[in-house]
Amino acid sequence: FRHTPGHTPESLSIVIYEHADDAEPYAVLTGDTLFIGDVGRPDLLSSVGVTADELGRELYRSLHDKLLTLPDVTRVFPAHGAGSACGKNLSTETQSTIGEQRETNYALAPMTEAEFVAVVTEGQPTAPGYFAFDAGLNRRQRELLDETEPPAPLRLDEVLAHQRDGAAVLDTRDGNEFSIGHLAGSLNVGAGGRFAEYAGSVVRPDTPIVLVTDPGGELEAKVRLGRIGFDRVLGVLDDHVAAFVANPDVVEPSSRVTASELEARLGEVTLVDVRNPGEVRLGMIEGAHHLSVADLRDRLDELDPDAPTVVYCAGGYRSILASSLLREAGFTDVSDLLGGYGAWTAHLGRSEVAAGSPS
Repeated sequence: FRHTPGHTPESLSIVIYEHADDAEPYAVLTGDTLFIGDVGRPDLLSSVGVTADELGRELYRSLHDKLLTLPDVTRVFPAHGAGSACGKNLSTETQSTIGEQRETNYALAPMTEAEFVAVVTEGQPTAPGYFAFDAGLNRRQRELLDETEPPAPLRLDEVLAHQRDGAAVLDTRDGNEFSIGHLAGSLNVGAGGRFAEYAGSVVRPDTPIVLVTDPGGELEAKVRLGRIGFDRVLGVLDDHVAAFVANPDVVEPSSRVTASELEARLGEVTLVDVRNPGEVRLGMIEGAHHLSVADLRDRLDELDPDAPTVVYCAGGYRSILASSLLREAGFTDVSDLLGGYGAWTAHLGRSEVAAGSPS
């Protein structure tokens, strides 16, 4: 075991030998310290009193003094690949070698400790709110998550009662289905995307949760939430289609606009860009407010709830989530941009870069 702090103070890497008498190791399990193409984020614990600068310097020393001292042929097996919020450039590859990473990983290029800290903290996506919550959970004993028992089916009246009592209603269906009709006040976090990460970004830790899912999707949603410590799932709406048809008074559609429709309304609407800072630096729609998904709930007071508002992201997954959050918070006229910034630039035939840096 090698203590490799940096992503967290307690991070460990495990050096594996194929045979007890081997002179060189077979592999190293690097956890969240070294990824394929990236290194662990040192900024996730700032909310609990550990600064990114402190952990960044420890990460530099862990990499250079503990991992890069291993032979180049040592295989690298990290804890995460592409899709994790624990880094900004994670590869889709699942294994590499120390030598390959020494040559190709941007964070392992020759640089000083101070330069390293600046490089690895710049352009990181906003940390989901549940990270600090999970850091506390990981230090306590918890009951095992039952990954075989689906959430209990609930009648619509039970769901509405839970919602009135403060439960979050998470609708995990595709955004297009959600936009056709959904329970008023529900949040759309599609199961087909980075579901747990974004659910943990918009739902407060320890909030009771009721699910609306496609048939058969309820157990997966419960398990994915449980893996980030969100295990207060009260149940799932039973036969949501029949419930919605029989009770249209509690169902509402959501508005989605095309790039051409948005172009015609520029100057009349408040634009909200919910992408991450690194994405925004490459271009954004002029005049847009930048509020990443993870920041949105805490910064609602920066927006006018009565103003016509259009939300966009890169492709549409995050924007319909964000627009549902705004409606849940009482915003009266909210749409999201179909196809996101990609559709916008394709419509204009260019990339539009706004002046200044993202907020």
